[in-house]
Amino acid sequence: MSRTYRTVAGPATADFVVQGSEFIGHVRPVESVEAAEAFIDAVGEEYADATHNVPAYRVRTGDESERESQFLREYSSDDGEPSGSAGKPALNVMAQREIENCAVVVTRYYGGTNLGVGGLVRAYSRAVKAAIDAADIVEERPHESVSITVEYDDSGTVRGILESEGYEFEADYQATVSFVVRVPLEEADAFRDRLRSATSGRVDLE
Repeated sequence: MSRTYRTVAGPATADFVVQGSEFIGHVRPVESVEAAEAFIDAVGEEYADATHNVPAYRVRTGDESERESQFLREYSSDDGEPSGSAGKPALNVMAQREIENCAVVVTRYYGGTNLGVGGLVRAYSRAVKAAIDAADIVEERPHESVSITVEYDDSGTVRGILESEGYEFEADYQATVSFVVRVPLEEADAFRDRLRSATSGRVDLE
């Protein structure tokens, strides 16, 4: 059985003001380092006028079916704040709550009053805690994406299976029909076998 892990249920934000400086915590569940970095870049672009956009993430990488081959990738940056006053406190909140596959960015608009290292540590920690609380923490199972391509004649059968299982999926109807499905790791092999059986092998799986 694949392990479960704790992460946030979905994207969320939380904001507050400390001595004139506005802090906005942004949090999002992610399934890869690339997704974490894309989220960080997107927040940085949206809040390009901010004084600081402090990022941090904890993402488990490697083969999800082999716990021993995985490692937890942790990253944070102070983004111009005094060393150790912003990124590490943000990361520590995720570590203390044992959250993985999660990225955060704390946006700060400077309000004219220096908060000192201790004040910054408290503010950045608070921003991450508030955003996580807004998002809620859930137990999640590792998933993988399965790409399915079939002819139109078999598309109704495949879609019926996806809907009966309750899997998240996206469908694209072109010359053929393609589905991208999010499947719990421990169910993926049986799911592929079921699709092959239901379509008499007339399914292209990736």
